[in-house]
Amino acid sequence: MIAVDPTDSASLLAAFGALGVLVVIFAESGLLVVGFFLPGDALLLPAGALCAAGGHQTPRLELWQVLVCAGVGAVAGAQAGFLLGRHGGQALLARTSNRRLREGTARAERMLARYGYGKALVIGRFVPLLRTVLHPAAGALGVPTRTFTLWQAVGGLLWSQSLVLAGYALGSSVPHVEAYLLPFVAAVVALSLLPLLAEARRARRDRRPPPR
Repeated sequence: MIAVDPTDSASLLAAFGALGVLVVIFAESGLLVVGFFLPGDALLLPAGALCAAGGHQTPRLELWQVLVCAGVGAVAGAQAGFLLGRHGGQALLARTSNRRLREGTARAERMLARYGYGKALVIGRFVPLLRTVLHPAAGALGVPTRTFTLWQAVGGLLWSQSLVLAGYALGSSVPHVEAYLLPFVAAVVALSLLPLLAEARRARRDRRPPPR
């Protein structure tokens, strides 16, 4: 029996290949508490890099399979999260004692109000943690279904396909890329957190009392 760590991208890819990409991205794109603990960026980049690796590399993934699974997982997961939020999401968010979930919901509400539905749904895809709660929050807040479906699909495909292709380009150009994947993934995740930090700084500034 193969031991699989659901938070470790290498373990998931070795055990399930492209199907693991679909399942994890689906869950991370809208299954609230479960999705917080799953890799997203840290799974798509290595998956793309492994597609470019030589035949001796294990696991060997096919690029088209990873692209399809990543896209389907991102779009279908967000839609499932939206439906969960639309049907009972407000009660769930009101009852939760999870601090990260409450903070993420508050950020999602501010982002939707500040940028509008389309821009928020596209930008939010590239922000870890926020993308997990953004779609259920959109459902709970009454975002129109047609508007949500259009923009979450645009954001989901941009995010998933760009990261897989970036990993593929890296694997094609760097020999023994597996030795450099961890720092590269860490850099990408750090960059994706910059919008969250900027939004938090802006929120703190807005809460300051006006000068007398």
